[in-house]
Amino acid sequence: MRWISNFFRNLWKLIDKKIVVPITKLILYVTEQFEKSGKRVEKWLSKSTTLLFISLFLAIVMFIIVDQKVLLFSENSAEVLKKQPVNVIYNEEAYVIEGLPSTVDVTLIGRKADLYFAKQSPSNDINVDLSGLKPGTHKVNIKYNQVLPSIDYKVNPSVATVIIYPKVSETRTLTLDVLNQDSLDSKLVIKDINIDSDKVVIKGAEHVLSNVATVKGLVDVKKLVTQEVGTIELKDVMLKAYDDNGNVVKNVEIVPNKIDAEVEITSPSKELPIKVIPKGDVSFGKAIKSIELSDTKVTVYGSEEVLADLKSVPVEVDVKDLKEDREYKLSLKKPVGVNAMSVNNVTVGITLGDSVDKEISGINIEYRNLNDNYAVQGISQEDTRVSVIVKGVSTVINSIRTEDVVAYLDLKGYGEGEHEVAVEVDQTDSRVQYVPKTKKVKIRIVRK
Repeated sequence: MRWISNFFRNLWKLIDKKIVVPITKLILYVTEQFEKSGKRVEKWLSKSTTLLFISLFLAIVMFIIVDQKVLLFSENSAEVLKKQPVNVIYNEEAYVIEGLPSTVDVTLIGRKADLYFAKQSPSNDINVDLSGLKPGTHKVNIKYNQVLPSIDYKVNPSVATVIIYPKVSETRTLTLDVLNQDSLDSKLVIKDINIDSDKVVIKGAEHVLSNVATVKGLVDVKKLVTQEVGTIELKDVMLKAYDDNGNVVKNVEIVPNKIDAEVEITSPSKELPIKVIPKGDVSFGKAIKSIELSDTKVTVYGSEEVLADLKSVPVEVDVKDLKEDREYKLSLKKPVGVNAMSVNNVTVGITLGDSVDKEISGINIEYRNLNDNYAVQGISQEDTRVSVIVKGVSTVINSIRTEDVVAYLDLKGYGEGEHEVAVEVDQTDSRVQYVPKTKKVKIRIVRK
């Protein structure tokens, strides 16, 4: 009661000083401006009852305002702190912990004023001390170190079952994977990636390390500071552990967890002829007299291994039932493994002429795709040579000689014994049709 009495006494003094006196002075000033009504207002204000009622009214208003604030801050309420980090204390060099949640939700219950101060203050870590526990399964309590003792709290979850494993380590060979390779300039190729060491140490529980199939360094092309021919140093290449299915294995410590790499970028290229391949037969009695190209050569870009096997860039032209000269606008298809080409479109002009036939005889048969452990023998002399009918315009086929025609047998998959195999002929000149007069020959395959 004494505290309440002092509170209202001090409140009255404050109201009298800060509100009543200034208002009275204001009213007196106003009354001086109005001479006629000034005396009546002065007389009314001079009454002690008037000032008493004004002061009482203001005191009641102030009391209600303060009382509402006191009630607001004195009522109990609850606040939920979501995903609060859990700090675990243990020997990280010797053990691995499983089963402990990384975050918890904390519900705080108390007066709103206390909750307000609790949220503004540092939360204090939620610590779980496992330093005295040995390897095995344990149940531990998760507690919140509250700032204000006047606040009750509930942690969800409040209990966790943790498993402590001895930490083991293994040495693994590091491989490299290139990410976002399509973002590299199409004319450039990553020739090599050099690192200081291809060995890393992985640490963790023994049953987790047994799932690690490979450890890879992820070289991200997007992180290259520049894209040009030369050697570029790449910092902080991330390392990841993967299982047999290509999934990332968690709870594995990799030492080191990042490496530096030197990326060697080159731009291999090769100039190749463009080879026109007619598809279908032109109209009866006609043959292709000439084939003209807007570009006869193309520069292709790709890896050195791919370029080494390329001899030409083919482009197919549909000439089925063609009766007259025609011009085609065609797109060049990039061979497999080629990243870019200097020419992507060509114009092909086909000129026709009258077709004639010519037989070329005495062509020796070649043997292709035969296993190196075998040798081939013709059953008879007729099975070692063939005749080929060539069809085309006279100016073209008259210049074809025996050595210009290549007949062969594809012996892929054939083994010991006698076989009858179809004769094939290389389409050396796109303007000419090559038809073997002998369709099949008999051969004997023997082991060397």
